[in-house]
Amino acid sequence: MAKNSIKVSANVADTVRPTIAGASRRPGWNALRRVVGQVTTPLLPDDYLKLANPLWSARELRGRVVEVRRETSDSATLVIKPGWGFSFDYEPGQYVGIGVLIDGRWRWRSYSLTSAPEKSARTIAITVKAMPEGFLSAHLVDGLQPGTVVRLAAPQGNFVMPDPAPATVLFVTAGSGITPVMSMLRTLVRRDQITDIVHVHSAPTESDVMFGPELAALHDAHPGYRLLLRSTRTEGRLDLAHIGDVVPDWQERQAWACGPEGMLNDAERVWASAGIAEHLHLERFAVSRAAPHGAGGTVTFERSGKEVTVDGATPLMDAGEQAGIRMPFGCRMGICQSCVVGLVDGHVRDLRTGVEHDPGSRIQTCVSAASGDCVLDV
Repeated sequence: MAKNSIKVSANVADTVRPTIAGASRRPGWNALRRVVGQVTTPLLPDDYLKLANPLWSARELRGRVVEVRRETSDSATLVIKPGWGFSFDYEPGQYVGIGVLIDGRWRWRSYSLTSAPEKSARTIAITVKAMPEGFLSAHLVDGLQPGTVVRLAAPQGNFVMPDPAPATVLFVTAGSGITPVMSMLRTLVRRDQITDIVHVHSAPTESDVMFGPELAALHDAHPGYRLLLRSTRTEGRLDLAHIGDVVPDWQERQAWACGPEGMLNDAERVWASAGIAEHLHLERFAVSRAAPHGAGGTVTFERSGKEVTVDGATPLMDAGEQAGIRMPFGCRMGICQSCVVGLVDGHVRDLRTGVEHDPGSRIQTCVSAASGDCVLDV
């Protein structure tokens, strides 16, 4: 999941104005920020803007939750009105980072946008499934109130639908993996590009299907869209080795797949075995991590002059944020490279592969942990 993000160095003083993502695409707004900055020096424009509107910020992207709409018993759509600086020309299928203040700490995750990109829009939407192990996802579904101001990261991701869309399309989704595809479908409807689409979606039961009524209405209204629902509780999981039994012409279609890790691994093998790996586009929501080991250590953030002691399973990004450091970030899943910083001294371990990095390396803080004491150039 090319990427954009807000990149702010941890040692930036409170009176220094960082660069905001997307400034080059919105020169008019950026010029106004500079003017405001000049007349409000030595304070940041934020010190004045937030008095007028909490969504106005020259330092970061913000948004206000205007609606929390239940989709299923354990999922909900959050409709968010972004503030100053957010660009609505994202691509269908991309994701956005969202930060929520809980118990005095900003907690971040990335979620697929389920809204269709539209420059005249005033809101965006993400749809979240509450996961048993996911503290933030459960809060977003059951605890977040309309009116809450959140932080946002610019939309990112390469799991996108091109314009124009391919003549024939296959969507293979399961559970919350339908979320990026929902943005694609809504966009295709808006562009009048529902031509020949087969959508195979799996969920435990029919009541667990996110956007169920909308998908059914789409199936009924557009002959070019064929929805094939599979209830895994009664029918079992779809065996992609036999996808041809469900979609005979699957090899001729451009395919987008999103869902559990096992399903995506199976898809990779099946499409590769058929010699058409280039026809398959995958979106992974989770990072596979190596078995935990290592004692952790004291992480020193050289430029900020702070340090924190952590275990060997805590990502360095989390460690920095716990110490009150504004860490550079993007997807927070080890994909986009926006969080890369220099390792000055010591060793860190890649949580996905177990590989240790030596001093002088550039490391991804969201998927790396301390392997003994270490020093980061942040």
